[in-house]
Amino acid sequence: MFAGLDEKKRDFLLFCLSGALLGVYSGLYDPSFNNYLNDTFHVSESVRGGLELFRELPGFLVVIFSGLLMFLADARIAVVSLLVLSLGLFGQGFMAPSLGWAVLWMVMWSVGAHLFLPVQNSIVVGLVDSSEVGSKLGLWSGINTAASLVGYVIVFAGFRYFHLGYRFLFGMAALAALVAGVSMLMMKPRQTKRPRMSLVIKGRYRLYYILCVLFGARKQIFITFGPWVLIKVFNQPVTTFAVLGMVGTVLGVFFKPALGRMIDKVGERRIIMLESLGLVVVCLGYGFARDILPLGIAMLVVYACFVGDNLLFACNMARATYINKIIEDRQDLTPTLSMGVTVDHAVSMTVPFFAGMLWELMGFHYVFLVASLLALLNFWAATRIRVDTGEAPV
Repeated sequence: MFAGLDEKKRDFLLFCLSGALLGVYSGLYDPSFNNYLNDTFHVSESVRGGLELFRELPGFLVVIFSGLLMFLADARIAVVSLLVLSLGLFGQGFMAPSLGWAVLWMVMWSVGAHLFLPVQNSIVVGLVDSSEVGSKLGLWSGINTAASLVGYVIVFAGFRYFHLGYRFLFGMAALAALVAGVSMLMMKPRQTKRPRMSLVIKGRYRLYYILCVLFGARKQIFITFGPWVLIKVFNQPVTTFAVLGMVGTVLGVFFKPALGRMIDKVGERRIIMLESLGLVVVCLGYGFARDILPLGIAMLVVYACFVGDNLLFACNMARATYINKIIEDRQDLTPTLSMGVTVDHAVSMTVPFFAGMLWELMGFHYVFLVASLLALLNFWAATRIRVDTGEAPV
C-alpha cells in the first residue's frame, strides 16, 4: 500500500490514517456525551461542572503519565494512550450502571485522550521539515475533521431513524480508536533522547504556559457549558449536536488546513489575537442572544456560536507551532508540550465547578461574561508573542 515511499512519508500517511479513525471516534462520542449525562443520569449544572474535575484531572497529571512512558518513542506512547482511551469508551457504554461507574470509565478515557494530546504534535514535528509544521498539522487536523463527519452521520441517523442507543455509539467509538492505535503501531518507532524527568519549566517558555492556562480556562467553559446551553436552555436533543457537528466538519475541512497555512504565513501572534476577538463575539452570542432576539433567531445565533467556537479550537495549533519556534533544545519539545497540557488542566479541571455554581446562583449569562474576560486576557497575552527573540516580557 505504501510501497516506494520513504519511511517518514509512509509514517505520516499512517498517522493521517489514524487521524481519520480518531475523527470517526470523536464524531460518535463528542456530540453524544453531554446528552448521555443528561438523559441517563439527569445531572444538574453544578454536578455537570463538578464532573469536569474528574474528567480533566488526568490532563493535569499528564506530565506524570508521560514521564512513566518516556522510555518509549512518541508513536508508541500514542499506541498505549489509544488502547486506554478505547477501554474507557467501552466501559462508559457497557459497564456504567451508575454515575459513579460512568465517572470511573470517563477518567480512564480521559487518561488516554490527554496522554495522546502532546505526542500528536511532536509526532508531526518529527516527520516533517520545520517550515511545514503548521501546514502539516493543519492537514492532519483537516483529515481528522473530515472523517468525523462519518461519526456525526451515524449519530444523527442512528437516533433519528434506527433508535440506536448510547451503548452502540460508544462501542463503535471504542472500535475506531482501537484500530487507530493499530495503525500507529505500524509506524517506525523513532526514539528521541530525552531528559529523565519529563517536567520542563523554563523562564523562556513562560508566555507559552500563560497561553496554555488561558486556553484551558476558556476551553473548559465552552466544552462544558456551550452544549449545556443548548440542552438546558433550548431543550435540544442529541441529533441537533450531530447536525451541528456535520456543519462544523464541512467548514473545518477547509478552515483547518487554511489556518495551518495562515500560521506559517502571518505568525502565531496575529492568529491568537484574532481567535481571542472571535471568542468575545461567541461569548456574547451564547450569553445574551435569547434575551435580545426572537427565540428562533436566538437559537440560530447560538448554533452559529457553537460551530464557530469549535472551529476556533483549531487555533491551538498556533500554540504548538509557537513553542516549536522558541524551543531551546529539541529534547525539550515533548516534555514542554506535556507541561503545557498540565498547566492547561490545572485551571480547566476547577473552572467548570465554579462556573456551574455561578450558573445556578446567578444564571448562565454570567458564565459567558467571565469567559469573555478570559478571551480578552488571551488577546493581551498574544500581543506579547515574539518568535524572533523567543520570549517577550509579560
